[in-house]
Amino acid sequence: MSPVDGTPRRRRLRDRVPVRLRHHWKPAGALCAGLAVMLYAFGDARISPYVTSASRVEADTITENVGGTVGLYDTAVRHSIQLEYNQTDFDKMMKEFKKDGTKDSIPADLTIDGVYLRDVGIRLKGNSTLRSLQGTGGMPGGGGGGMPGEGGGQNGFPGAGEAGGGAQPPGGGQAAGGAPTTGGGQAAGGAPTTGGGQAAGGGQAAGGAPTGGGRAGGGGMTQYNLSADKPEELPWLIKIDEYVEGRAYQGEREISLRPGAGAQVPVNEALALSLIDGTGEPAERYGFSTLKVNNRPAAVRLMVENPDTEYAEAVEGESVVYKARAGGTFAYQGDDPSKYETSFRQLNKVGSQDLEPVMKLTKWVENSSDEEFSADLGKYVDVDSFAHYVATQNLLMNFDDMAGPGKNYLLGYDLNTKKFSVLGWDYNLTFSGDAAAGPDDEMSMGGGGGGRPGGQAGQDGGQTGEAPQGMPDMANMPEMPDGAGAPGAAGDDGPQAAGRGGGMSGHALKERFLGLDAFDAVYKKAYQDLYEKFFASGKATKALKDLAEQTERAGVPAKDVETAVGTLRTTVTSRTTALAKNKEVTG
Repeated sequence: MSPVDGTPRRRRLRDRVPVRLRHHWKPAGALCAGLAVMLYAFGDARISPYVTSASRVEADTITENVGGTVGLYDTAVRHSIQLEYNQTDFDKMMKEFKKDGTKDSIPADLTIDGVYLRDVGIRLKGNSTLRSLQGTGGMPGGGGGGMPGEGGGQNGFPGAGEAGGGAQPPGGGQAAGGAPTTGGGQAAGGAPTTGGGQAAGGGQAAGGAPTGGGRAGGGGMTQYNLSADKPEELPWLIKIDEYVEGRAYQGEREISLRPGAGAQVPVNEALALSLIDGTGEPAERYGFSTLKVNNRPAAVRLMVENPDTEYAEAVEGESVVYKARAGGTFAYQGDDPSKYETSFRQLNKVGSQDLEPVMKLTKWVENSSDEEFSADLGKYVDVDSFAHYVATQNLLMNFDDMAGPGKNYLLGYDLNTKKFSVLGWDYNLTFSGDAAAGPDDEMSMGGGGGGRPGGQAGQDGGQTGEAPQGMPDMANMPEMPDGAGAPGAAGDDGPQAAGRGGGMSGHALKERFLGLDAFDAVYKKAYQDLYEKFFASGKATKALKDLAEQTERAGVPAKDVETAVGTLRTTVTSRTTALAKNKEVTG
């Protein structure tokens, strides 16, 4: 109370401060002063989050694993998939995709091999594969339209000449019926050919599908005319856990239905996966299945294991796996991890590991001299494994690998050895290059055998860095924008165009590895070993016979099976013969 009038006395400011703080005001004051100085000095600095935990546990676990009547990827049985969805949802999805390339999921009910799963997610898969859905035409592997600044070739082949019907095909020569050819020559029946000359093995595929594959014929270069009116032929990604968290089907969260149906079912991709399996390199599992969508007719499709968390966890050793994004780059972009998220997606151990190993790798590859690269690559990369990967891509005639416009590769970082390995995926453009290409030749669309960096030019001409004859010079093209559906963006299932340079293709790690003599011996050794396993042993021929039985069992008519497999058999035979004459391959 106040001694004068008896009113309550107001507390002094110092009395309002807690007693303990009053007793220790000096340390508290020093702390506040220090924070003020740091705020003034570093207030505009970026703070980059780094994961420092050594934990290797994957937090996103499967809580509901639905079993099945037969193994999902058992190639000895006939599979069936049925999708049922609301047509309004589908129409909205297609409208948004055509507008801006958005690929959102919609709910659907899935019945797979007799097992019913309610509310899975389905979405369109791929970028350039889907271009024909946007009204921009298509190109081999599903791309479409001309390159920026170029007139689109007929049927969507990029190129030279006038846009629209009657365009002059890249590489000279117009095919019968006005269809374009690449590398010259006329296709039997008017079908486009790739790599020159008349299509081997009968020319035109069933349904007017183009054949390809250099002078050997083809099996990989296929143009898909996709339509919203035929959803059973669209490339789909089925997401088992999209609306039910933690759910999987036989341990799989995602199933990919690859482009191509019936006679155009991609037997070449199945062949590539069959050959890789058992060589020590991870290979996605696959199977042929009928697909029925709502009340539409059924179509035979290739279903393939999609690289996801479980696929990454199955990689040998304790590894973190990073998936390269189609619109990304293998370039050092500083020490901010967020800068790399548009180029790589971490598939597993999210929350316990981060992108720092990738950042360090890109920095070293970019800044190291040739001497340092030759001496120290083994500190960063499993050299034997990498040689195995590079040799595999050449032997399977796959131009759309880690150096291709689709950026189709994974980086596996072993937490024990602290080394990277490169893993392949998406092989729908295999067996599409020059069947005579050797270990020093570079694969490219159209079969041009551009020379290995520092090596000889390919057999069909074309020096290192050149696009196939008649194709735009990609080294002088502007870098394409990132993002699914962006004009010119390469996709999961096929590129827009071939070539090296620009922002669409090329990879410093692969190019430096092949260009330096230090790694010639390990690369050639891997090449010779894999040649024996793939071709000299007869494995490729046997695998094709088995694949013919699988596709016919799935429901493809026998005549269509022979069309699809016959052309690919011609390519395999030519590839085997050419490699057997190459002394660098046979030793």
